[in-house]
Amino acid sequence: MIRVLIVDDQTVVRAGFRALVDLADDLTVVGEATDGRDALDRVRATQPDVVLMDIRMPHTDGITATRQITDDPDLAHVHVIAVTTFDTDDHIFGAIEAGASAFLLKDMDGDELRAAIRTVAAGNSLLDPTVTGRVLAELARRTGPRPIAPERLNALTDRERDAVRHAAAGLTNDQIAHEMIISPHTAKTHINRAMTKLAAHDRAQLVVIAYQTGLAALPQW
Repeated sequence: MIRVLIVDDQTVVRAGFRALVDLADDLTVVGEATDGRDALDRVRATQPDVVLMDIRMPHTDGITATRQITDDPDLAHVHVIAVTTFDTDDHIFGAIEAGASAFLLKDMDGDELRAAIRTVAAGNSLLDPTVTGRVLAELARRTGPRPIAPERLNALTDRERDAVRHAAAGLTNDQIAHEMIISPHTAKTHINRAMTKLAAHDRAQLVVIAYQTGLAALPQW
């Protein structure tokens, strides 16, 4: 059973998310928080697998709350899905930098939401496919080159570099496996090892690092 905590300042939104989550036999809502200020306490109290985190909230916003969660080593098992209304929201960049494993728009349907929760709970990252490439590329442009110790980059094998480039192009592990003529398990292993070597919190941060270090070329939008 995947445990979900909902953080949003709007009662109707929390109720809607709860209803969509409760439709699945393998998902359960273990609590709610009305703003980012209460999110960390609720996370510690309920120990969810996944947090649905609204980005724009009064008092403490979702970015600050996300950073508080991802910076706590005792909450390493908790994954955050950042949720917002607009695909042009500049706060998306902050959420990814803060360690959110996923970004979704509030107009997603129930199947998309439940699939996202399962994906993130399994340790994978997920960004809304309509904005993924643009968001990550723009984030890399805004933050500029990232100083990475040469030994970290040099530690990557050729196959790991290829896997990272494919990930930066938006390919899933299955698609990477097809392109590299390897198994999906091996593709995932390449990605996970690259994340470890480059100290990336998740797949989204790995892609940003790939752009910032020149492992992958920034796309033109």
